[in-house]
Amino acid sequence: MILDITFRLVAAMFLGGAIGIEREFRSKDAGFRTHFLVALGSALFTVVSQYGFGIDLKDSSRVAAQVVSGIGFLGAGTIIFQKNMVRGLTTAAGLWVTAAIGLACGTGLFAVAAITTGLVLIGLESLHTLLPQLGKAAVQLGFTTESKKTVSEVLNRLKQEDISISSFEMKIRSTKYGEVFDVTADIRIKRGGHNERILNLINEFDDVTISHLE
Repeated sequence: MILDITFRLVAAMFLGGAIGIEREFRSKDAGFRTHFLVALGSALFTVVSQYGFGIDLKDSSRVAAQVVSGIGFLGAGTIIFQKNMVRGLTTAAGLWVTAAIGLACGTGLFAVAAITTGLVLIGLESLHTLLPQLGKAAVQLGFTTESKKTVSEVLNRLKQEDISISSFEMKIRSTKYGEVFDVTADIRIKRGGHNERILNLINEFDDVTISHLE
């Protein structure tokens, strides 16, 4: 029985970790460690519900239901609403399905867990590569300049390239050399080399420096 339980936990760790590696590759906050811990913890809860309380108190479904609802709190913590943009929905959904994979491993449904992991990776990675042009990417662009006129020119240049601006914020800093304008804009741009397109557009302005692009 110990070998069987160990195999279930190890399977959950590896399958959850596989999804975490993909998220790590995409530079997401919830990466390898978060995903393998979620899968491993879900599997352990399931195993404990099956073997930890004796034959008479065996009720796996109740523990599984609590895992499903409990993972929602962790997933909600990865979702960020900023201005008019929502970030982290994919990561939250990934944690949710990783918990399900852990539950499947904990009950011994290894084939189902492996198939689900494969489908998740196909959805996250392969489709991202094969269909990069579909839809628009939400990007936050930050840049600085010493001219207020340049700020308007940059925004107009973005609009000329069919880049929509969801929100815009500008702060003014006073330095010994004069005023500096810090701009943060949430934009939506067609997928496929969109970061390179933005960089090329900003490079057209000699007095503009990009502070962040994410």
